[in-house]
Amino acid sequence: MKKLINNPTNVVEEMIEGYMKAHSDYIRQLPENNRSLVTARQTRDNKVGILIGGGSGHEPGFMGYVGDGMADGVAVGNIFASPSPDPILEVTKAIDKGAGVVYLYGNYAGDVMNFGMAAEMADLEEDIQVGSALATDDVASAPKEEMEKRRGIAGEFFIYKAAGAAADFGYNLENVVRVAEKANSNTRSMGVGLSPCSLPQTGKPSFELRENEMEIGLGHHGEPGIEKGPLETADHVADRLVKDILQDIQINKGEQVAVLINGLGSTPRMELYIVYRRVEQLLKEQGIGIYRSYVGDYITSLEMGGCSVTIMKLDAELKKTMDHPVNCPMFVQK
Repeated sequence: MKKLINNPTNVVEEMIEGYMKAHSDYIRQLPENNRSLVTARQTRDNKVGILIGGGSGHEPGFMGYVGDGMADGVAVGNIFASPSPDPILEVTKAIDKGAGVVYLYGNYAGDVMNFGMAAEMADLEEDIQVGSALATDDVASAPKEEMEKRRGIAGEFFIYKAAGAAADFGYNLENVVRVAEKANSNTRSMGVGLSPCSLPQTGKPSFELRENEMEIGLGHHGEPGIEKGPLETADHVADRLVKDILQDIQINKGEQVAVLINGLGSTPRMELYIVYRRVEQLLKEQGIGIYRSYVGDYITSLEMGGCSVTIMKLDAELKKTMDHPVNCPMFVQK
């Protein structure tokens, strides 16, 4: 549990300071609040603003997705904790171009409360219209009949991508929210945890797993999964994750999907590509085509071991959003 840090209480501020220095051509910090970051690029009038945010510790989420084609601003919280309403409101004011702002965030109690409060403040105090779309892609966190209780995990990346493209296309606020909600309803994720992470303030493991043990369905803050069991091969893990996803969403033969194999922080890309190899085989056997694939660390959990599999069912509109070019510090698609 060794870490390259200074004072544990300053890790978020020092991370943001380093990020600003490294990517000043992409992103700038608002003087009103040091947790409020917005694009350094010029955005056009009457474009719907895209605001994302959440706790630190998920890098490159969420700062890494502020840029052309994705988010216009981000509110940064403490490690694994929601940002407060103040930085959210400051970002909202900075990125509003007269067409309103859409909030995109995971379905966690703190985020729901704080983003909701910021939306009310934006409406009442600033006369800015705000729409919201929550990520609820984690199939392990609640049964299908209670999807509104599910948490958001790596599938948030696809929602950012879809909503950012829709805003660039010139969609109005209502339709950007519609596209974001469609992306969420068409997306399912499930993860496996192999080892815990440790918060800088504690230096202790966030949960316990024995040396030869894994946990299926683990949340990206270390929330309990569906079951613990002995460590299995990559193929067996991929089989289980894909099986549970395909049982939860109907994807017919001949349809196409986007696939994300997301590392949780300490899993080598070698292992992620081994998992992708098996996921591609399983989908091919079902007659499901992969339209876009993404492999790597997209939304992590500090140094947690393991990965998640995300599958998004595509229609013509969502394909168009997936094809849209993006230029962010942590993600570029031409």
